[in-house]
Amino acid sequence: MNIDLIRKETAGCSDKIFLNNAGSSLMPEIVVNTMVDYIKQEEQFGGYIIMNKNQEIISQFYEETAKLLNGKPSNMAFATSATDAYAKALSSIPFKEGDCIITTIDDYISNHIAFISLQKRFHIEVIRVKNLSDHEIDLEDLEALIKKHHPKLIAVTHIPTNSGLIQNVEGVGAICKKYDILYLVDACQSVGQLKVDVQKIGCDFLTATGRKFMRGPRGTGFLYVSDKVLEQKLVPLFLDMRGANWTAFDDYEIFQTARRFEHWEISYSSLRGLTEAVKYANTIGLDQIEDYNRKLAETLRTGLHTKGYKVLDEGKHLASIVTFCNKDNEIENIQKVFSQSKVYFSISNKSSALIDFTHKNINAAIRLSPHYFNTLEEIETVVDLL
Repeated sequence: MNIDLIRKETAGCSDKIFLNNAGSSLMPEIVVNTMVDYIKQEEQFGGYIIMNKNQEIISQFYEETAKLLNGKPSNMAFATSATDAYAKALSSIPFKEGDCIITTIDDYISNHIAFISLQKRFHIEVIRVKNLSDHEIDLEDLEALIKKHHPKLIAVTHIPTNSGLIQNVEGVGAICKKYDILYLVDACQSVGQLKVDVQKIGCDFLTATGRKFMRGPRGTGFLYVSDKVLEQKLVPLFLDMRGANWTAFDDYEIFQTARRFEHWEISYSSLRGLTEAVKYANTIGLDQIEDYNRKLAETLRTGLHTKGYKVLDEGKHLASIVTFCNKDNEIENIQKVFSQSKVYFSISNKSSALIDFTHKNINAAIRLSPHYFNTLEEIETVVDLL
């Protein structure tokens, strides 16, 4: 990777140390310029004409996201966020009273809330698999729960928002395949920072956002839908003309690709921006990005340990999300130093990680999330500040 060129193409990294990529990253110039250019075209000619004129360019979104995840363009759908994609996936599953969802204690806050909402409305059961002592998913417990409860869905967050833990999504996928269970993966924090392969994971749905490590615009995301789901004719609860043809007064015929999970009205400037962000990462190569990010995160964690801070990330495989606090669980002084020194960070609160932070006996943590436009010198500067 040419870090100097990448930084030159990232206007926002020149006057600060930006370490909040798990929140909302810095877009490359090509992403911003592409969106502005598209909006300028709409300004002159209106959205419909420009949409029709740019169909070939718009189709690149499906090609680039498929390349990113090792899927096919027909498996990809645009979404306005990862949560939008997640909700559409959940709504396509015909839950009924007595059904069961198995998830983890580390799943994302919005996912847990969605499960509880389903539980309240349809009286389904939500069961959380145990973690091993090293914080990995207990696959033996998962298999035992499957045999006992016969779940309709298994849902796992690849990397939790509040931790650098990389979950064993491939191990879970093998078990789901064995028992023929629908499998939903939240890859909101993993897509863009490490290589994600839907064929190796074996998932039926995978959701991602544009604004985080993908370095795309806000208001964008995407959904992977497996051939199995498409063949089973699962559809989101509320279809529109993007997903089906109206064939009779009281009937419709669904389209065969994952685009049936989209709605007709789309911000095409945002879609074009996300396409360029995905293309940017694909051009660099996720293998290279993952290797470099691992080096940044390992250097940061080593520095934090050396300075006597409590690093909260647990697991065999850790990603480019680093959470920590003082030995006495205090974070206010760290916040003050970072704010004064133009280090951009975020805070993970207990409300977003209720189970995990209860077990860790903390109320909040500082979250740093370096990415491939950061330098090792920046990481060393942050450690020195601490």
